[in-house]
Amino acid sequence: MKAQYYNPRVRIIKEELLSDNWYILKKITFKYEKENGQWETQSREVYDRGNGATILLYNRHKQTIVLTRQFRMPTYLNGNVTGMLIETCAGLLDKETPEESILRETEEETGYHIDRVQKVGEVYMSPGSVTETLHFFVAEYSDVMTTGPGGGLEAEQENIEVVELPFAQALDMVQSGEIRDAKTVMLLQYAQIQGLLKVKSKPLHILID
Repeated sequence: MKAQYYNPRVRIIKEELLSDNWYILKKITFKYEKENGQWETQSREVYDRGNGATILLYNRHKQTIVLTRQFRMPTYLNGNVTGMLIETCAGLLDKETPEESILRETEEETGYHIDRVQKVGEVYMSPGSVTETLHFFVAEYSDVMTTGPGGGLEAEQENIEVVELPFAQALDMVQSGEIRDAKTVMLLQYAQIQGLLKVKSKPLHILID
């Protein structure tokens, strides 16, 4: 987390380290000035795993996109019966710029060597508990950009399946609930709204269980 704080209505009293086994989990105790001027003491647990980047690869000629499929333990513990999740390629920044990071992650996970990306935004994915900012990118790909099978790094225990889908099918999978990953849905919506690929003119409805 950054050390600079600018909100005069927030006074951090105490930071307690709860875990640094994987990333950093802290308990933050602070005072917050309410609208009526009274100060209220609150405590929140904050998970700092760094920032990340994600990308949607698309091919205008084939009208396809490239996604990944992998096992995600948190989803397995929360109703995803197989634990498998279809997602856009993504990863944490490793002392790199977001652009450098997503170029590296794209080749590691999908096997495509992309030399140009377009940034389309950045968001906080779970602001109630996680510090992470996620940078969103899109890029065109073609078969000649393939440098390997992808699949991630064995040293990091990544077992990633590369999935190439027609864009229209991916949109249908959002509606059916087969694609439920937030960053993926957001990038698919961006591609649809911006007309990066051709689809029948109909809104994208998200199925909420």
